[in-house]
Amino acid sequence: MTLPKLAMDGKILEHCCIGPQMYRLLVHCPAIARQSRPGQFVQVRVERGQLLLRRPISLADADAAAGTLTLIYRVVGKGTAAMAGLQPGDTINCLGPLGHGFSCTAEKPLLVGGGMGIAPLLFLAKAFAGRASILMGGRSAEEMFWPGLYDKLVQDIFITTDDGSMGTKGFTVTLLPQLLQKGTFDQVFVCGPEIMMRCAARIASEAGIACEVSLEKRMACGLGACLSCSIDTTDGQRKKVCKDGPVFPAQEVF
Repeated sequence: MTLPKLAMDGKILEHCCIGPQMYRLLVHCPAIARQSRPGQFVQVRVERGQLLLRRPISLADADAAAGTLTLIYRVVGKGTAAMAGLQPGDTINCLGPLGHGFSCTAEKPLLVGGGMGIAPLLFLAKAFAGRASILMGGRSAEEMFWPGLYDKLVQDIFITTDDGSMGTKGFTVTLLPQLLQKGTFDQVFVCGPEIMMRCAARIASEAGIACEVSLEKRMACGLGACLSCSIDTTDGQRKKVCKDGPVFPAQEVF
């Protein structure tokens, strides 16, 4: 079923810094919150700075009962810098929910996130209601504030850092082969840098475990009209990350 997409002003209820150049935004958007699924995103219009294009931001949570959306973002350019200046009580316009999200049928899922890819997996972890475990990676302990956001949502948290300042020293996928060798996980869900997702998809394939990945591409409209986020799939078709994704079966895109 294709759900309608809505553009609506939402009141900012909370806006706080949670890490280095990292912010969490809680927005009251009841109609969008009721329709949102893990893996989907919204296109945010930032009034400050007179920016022409909306900014796509993944949903870190959507609470249908409270009517709220949680967005976690990093300041990387003019759009997100303008967002960082917003205050509780301000309004922000959101278009969504957009895209196709994750499947939520696994019995023993393993979530794999690197960097900002850890944010949208929060919504997925919540949907699995305690059945999931997560493998997360970052550059250093300074960036790894994420475990506190996940500790009540998952069974186990496995951590890697590039410099070894927290958890296992290595890249996010360093621990993945041994976790899958235990034979208890039935599906892997990955979000993060493309090179990490490619490696995770290969490791899952070699272990005979289904894998879904959430892609990130620059996009303008978010509705499949502008074609700026088009990609080539393994069967030779051209697909759009915003409309056909952002979540794909790994074998379809890698």
